[in-house]
Amino acid sequence: MSDGGHVFHGRREDRPLLLGHGTFIDGLRTPELGDAVHAHFVRSIEAHARLRSVDVSEAVAAPGVVAVFTGPEVDGWPLPPRLPSMNRDMWRSLLAVDVVRFVGEPIAIVLAESRALAADAAELVVVDYEPLEPLIDIVASRRGDVILHEHAGTNVSFEWEQEPVPDHVWAGCDVVVEFDLRHPRLAPSPIEPLAGAVAWGNDGRCTAWVCSQRPAGAKYVIETLLGLDPGTVRAIAPDVGGGFGAKGGWGCYPEDVVAAWAAREIGRPIRWCETRSEAGVAMGHGRASTHRVRIGGDRDGTIKAYSVDALQDSGAYPAMGTNVTGNLRNSGTGVYAIPVASMRGTSVVTTTTPTVAFRGAGRPEAACDIERAVDRFAREIGADPVEVRMQNLVPVDAFPYTTAIGSTYDSGDYAESLRRATAAAGYDELRAEQAERRRAGDETLMGIGVSCTVEITGGGEGETATAVFGPDGRFTVVVGTSPHGQGHETTFAAIAAEQLGVDAGLVDILHGDTDLSPFGGGTIGSRSAQLGGSAAYGAANDLVEAARQLSAEELEANVDDVVFDRTIGAFHVVGTPARSLGWDDLRARSDDLSVEHKFKPVGGAGTFAFGACVAVVEIDPGTYRVRVRKLVTVDDAGTILQHTLAEGQVHGGLGLAVGAALYEEMVYSDTGTPLTASFLDYGIPSAAELLSYETLEMETPSPLNPLGVKGVGESGTVVGTPALHSAVLDALAPFGVEHLDLPLTPEKIWRALDA
Repeated sequence: MSDGGHVFHGRREDRPLLLGHGTFIDGLRTPELGDAVHAHFVRSIEAHARLRSVDVSEAVAAPGVVAVFTGPEVDGWPLPPRLPSMNRDMWRSLLAVDVVRFVGEPIAIVLAESRALAADAAELVVVDYEPLEPLIDIVASRRGDVILHEHAGTNVSFEWEQEPVPDHVWAGCDVVVEFDLRHPRLAPSPIEPLAGAVAWGNDGRCTAWVCSQRPAGAKYVIETLLGLDPGTVRAIAPDVGGGFGAKGGWGCYPEDVVAAWAAREIGRPIRWCETRSEAGVAMGHGRASTHRVRIGGDRDGTIKAYSVDALQDSGAYPAMGTNVTGNLRNSGTGVYAIPVASMRGTSVVTTTTPTVAFRGAGRPEAACDIERAVDRFAREIGADPVEVRMQNLVPVDAFPYTTAIGSTYDSGDYAESLRRATAAAGYDELRAEQAERRRAGDETLMGIGVSCTVEITGGGEGETATAVFGPDGRFTVVVGTSPHGQGHETTFAAIAAEQLGVDAGLVDILHGDTDLSPFGGGTIGSRSAQLGGSAAYGAANDLVEAARQLSAEELEANVDDVVFDRTIGAFHVVGTPARSLGWDDLRARSDDLSVEHKFKPVGGAGTFAFGACVAVVEIDPGTYRVRVRKLVTVDDAGTILQHTLAEGQVHGGLGLAVGAALYEEMVYSDTGTPLTASFLDYGIPSAAELLSYETLEMETPSPLNPLGVKGVGESGTVVGTPALHSAVLDALAPFGVEHLDLPLTPEKIWRALDA
């Protein structure tokens, strides 16, 4: 059937996954791993300490143990900070040497004949710690009372700033509102924890199976840190049970590099897999920042100035989470035409798990900042928050629109998305209901929250795709983006098939293997459809062009006179369709029809998806628990290629929004011990806490790629979190509660009302 102009045959990925036939690393069965040993990592139980000694003698003598290695023995370069702009002196040893800097940092690797024997032997490794002062608070870290990386001489891992808003601009505002907004530390919690397997072949090549969003990145890191020639490592990402940014970044973790080194050292393959408890402390966390927000304007509702000063927690070592404040420079002013604005970001290290680019990666934080600011401004001037938004939105005829902070939005109709969301939710009726319930003294508190947000998606270096027409009459498209639940095979097959004029069932999509696609930015930042999809689109068209050249020879015609009829998948001379050549005819004439296509957006520019949300909540007067009564969103991701998949992405993002707004937070003790490292303590919502959302679509195509698409993977999180935040605070407004930090737990609400 047709779906949005593209052939849709249902998600081709679903059947093997639903039947339990998926290929995940922990269940991988392949001859190369036939005699694999199992690895278990000994991890620090201290947040900050010197390693006086690591005694492995008992572990080495334990039953089934093949070898035990500690940090000083591993011959490999340390892992550098993820980006050159970060503090280059804050490198991370593959296994801890001399000092540990967070609970969960790997100290040793134990190799044994079974997973159970490796875990038992790891318990016999005796680590003598000399505790050092923990560093948990980011404000204290910025002061520098304790320096975490002594050789760096500072705790600042990354910083940037724009020219501040001039004092006279603030002075010219009737109203200025200023407040701090804390974005709590979150655990990505994918279904599959980190896992890996590695085997060296007789040819000297290494095959590494990685639980990764960026297998090409894993290949590069393993080769570089172990001093291997390019092409030595083949990285394969089979089915990956979710990533949400925690498996992006470099594309692998230090454990993957250590496993590759150890496998070469002992001459046997190695397998490893985190437990869920390990994942709680060793897999990267997200968010973890505090922002100072300031907004100013006039009492007629005009917003005139806006600024954010963000302080970000890097965790113990700079990873992608160190850089997420950078997205303030992309969409910090949101959907509003604010004439003067300024952003600043500072990242510091702490004795906690390193932070990553968790789903949204600075975009939800930016959205919460500006949306909360607009609500506070509207309340201060006594205006309806929807009216204030409508008054200040970037007009539809202003695109491409360059903001006061220097980013350029490609296309949009923000007012229409807000109109649709409020109409679908029945905003006026909800406000009337709320007013009546308050007049009647209803003890169940009702709150209404609204958000209208924009987020950068994609951009960067682009992607490459290869298209091949095989002798079996099938088409193969190889892409560099590696999916972990997004449905790339379904989407990209439909894109290519439409250009090739064939059924999508004839198109195979290959990914996740660096021997097939050695380069690729992976699946991060809502980039796949617009970059990987555009590369697949270009490769399919290039294949058509190559086939047209061949058809011209066979038809004895000038190539400029040969046309391709996509409706039947055939080539003919213009004006004479009776004599045509289909793909099967060409197959008999050529056994080598293949092309490679590189797509890169002009200037590396990203697209800007946008949307609006209305959230309705009720707070139980006895338990102070928040119940989400209604959540209506309108999402615009440009041209929608597969409506079912886009809706699924929005639903997943909204699930995270509910968790981030109401339940989730990684909490540390004063000594740096994680207190919420398992699902017994970490408040991740289950199906019982989620509802059936109402999701609506708009389509405002982007001019920056041939498909007109924008990203959709993070939009639900970006637009939903601030709406839920506002809804709860709207419910509490009659009691003088101006602000509460996320998550909005019953205890926080009780304390606020009790005060």
